[in-house]
Amino acid sequence: MDKIGFIGAGNVTKAIITGMARNKFDLKRIYINSKTNETKESLSVDLMVLCAKDNVDLVKKCKYIFLAIKSHHYKHVFDEIKPYLDPKEHVIISLAPGYSIREINENIGLFNLKCMRAMPNIPSLVGEGMTGVYYDKHLFTSEEIEKINAIFKGFGEIQSLDEEEHMDTLVSISASSPAYVYIMIEAMGDAGVLTGLPRKMSYALAAQAVMGAAKMVKELDLHPGELKDAVCSPGGTTIEAIKVLEDRGFRSALIESMLACYNKAKHLKR
Repeated sequence: MDKIGFIGAGNVTKAIITGMARNKFDLKRIYINSKTNETKESLSVDLMVLCAKDNVDLVKKCKYIFLAIKSHHYKHVFDEIKPYLDPKEHVIISLAPGYSIREINENIGLFNLKCMRAMPNIPSLVGEGMTGVYYDKHLFTSEEIEKINAIFKGFGEIQSLDEEEHMDTLVSISASSPAYVYIMIEAMGDAGVLTGLPRKMSYALAAQAVMGAAKMVKELDLHPGELKDAVCSPGGTTIEAIKVLEDRGFRSALIESMLACYNKAKHLKR
């Protein structure tokens, strides 16, 4: 089986590989490398994956190479590995926002190298990630696409995009959005505590409610507004809560925060 390499052993790499482990992915296919031996060795022991000696060793061993590092480190890494990259053998998977495939090709100097961009999120840690991907389908064989999809499905779900520019939108709508949801769950839990429930119970109730609501949106193929209306009975408790949320600008605040996230990703400085 083709080997998978991660350059970078931070939180994203840990989340992805942990999710793979939960979903019974073959971790013997995975190599990791990082700036410090201590970091990669610790992750290797925790997750039972293999350590590469360095970035060059990782490239020599692996077909699929995840760049799980900040984009301002890309040039240094490219300078190291570009003599060892083979357009017929390697696939580069960039996880950094704001760094286009064209820029990757220009920095590596190989315009026929198979590159793709991916934007996973932190729920990958529990095997429930949502990863948006973009690649030039003309450069990849159907077998490679199938294998790439299998990698990402190892820690969640995958959504292929038709336009690379939409990768910036994914930062706000799926990569960063778990943080918004965590704030909402925390606030719901606080309200439960305020009205007398134990905190742990409040968080559990709120988390399951959010999970169940999201599953209904996915599986019933109904508009979220229609599902919201179904919960709101005339003169009832839910519509009273909705009125307060609308009065306080909940919807607008969420949209504006996501636009700020999008603009940050689009103009990210390297």
